[in-house]
Amino acid sequence: MSKENRTYLRFPLARRIEHLVMLLSFTTLGLTGLPQKFPDAAASLFIIDRLGGIETLRTIHHTAAIVMMFGTAYHLLIMGYNVFVLRTRMTMLPTLQDVKDGWQALMYNIGLAKTYPQMGRYTFEEKMEYWAFVWGAMIMGLTGFLMWNPITATRYLPGEFIPAAKAAHGGEALLAVLAIIIWHMYGVHIKRLNKAMWTGRQTEAEMLHEHPLELADMKAGIADRRPDAATIRKRLRVYIPVAAILTLGMLAGIYSFVNTEQTALTTVPVQENAPEIFVPQTPTPTPGGFVPALDKHLGAILFESEL
Repeated sequence: MSKENRTYLRFPLARRIEHLVMLLSFTTLGLTGLPQKFPDAAASLFIIDRLGGIETLRTIHHTAAIVMMFGTAYHLLIMGYNVFVLRTRMTMLPTLQDVKDGWQALMYNIGLAKTYPQMGRYTFEEKMEYWAFVWGAMIMGLTGFLMWNPITATRYLPGEFIPAAKAAHGGEALLAVLAIIIWHMYGVHIKRLNKAMWTGRQTEAEMLHEHPLELADMKAGIADRRPDAATIRKRLRVYIPVAAILTLGMLAGIYSFVNTEQTALTTVPVQENAPEIFVPQTPTPTPGGFVPALDKHLGAILFESEL
């Protein structure tokens, strides 16, 4: 069989489904989050209108965030199983070799090195993307909680943390979307169309180009060595109770994230004969002068003060 026809399994079905769920939730978060950051843009108004208004948009955004939280919890449990039970090598951890590979790749791309670096299961680019996603998820989760539960947050933190969280949340979201469009789309879909996360497999020619060290391990029979059945059962007796506790803890965390509080928008009844909304004596300046409504109010105040 030729190198173009022989294929090797890199990602089982479960990992591909996990990737799809995270892809869909991330895309939904981006499409519903950026219109809230840039509400005056024409594209934002179009999206908000098509989705039925800002409240529907926020509901979809929150739902996608919950899906991503469940996806993250699942990823942590699977990672624990692979590392503790199967003793899978932690090949996604960055090492000094990744720095060397990145430098050699740069030298190769500008013509100062004769060969491209030989890399294993994950390239230095893939590791950078993964850990950038981890960092972004942490920032988005923390700032999202502060904005979702502002009353609870300000019981323990100064009130300035809420607008700061909003700024950080929007900035990190914009950075993440741009990273996917510029870095990920180019590296995976434009430079070389990598279908491994859809088919689960890569040809020998693709492996030789992108993951030659992993291919060598596969051919040597050491890429996916698993313990014997008795060892796996022994480790599972330890891992399953720990995983159950972690699962309950993460589920409780997600439930608390979503249901810690209800804001005044939903808990305070609407008053039919509410008093006039407070208008400050000093109106907000605009490029063309004061806001007309506030100009009129200010004139009334000045007239009364002269009496």
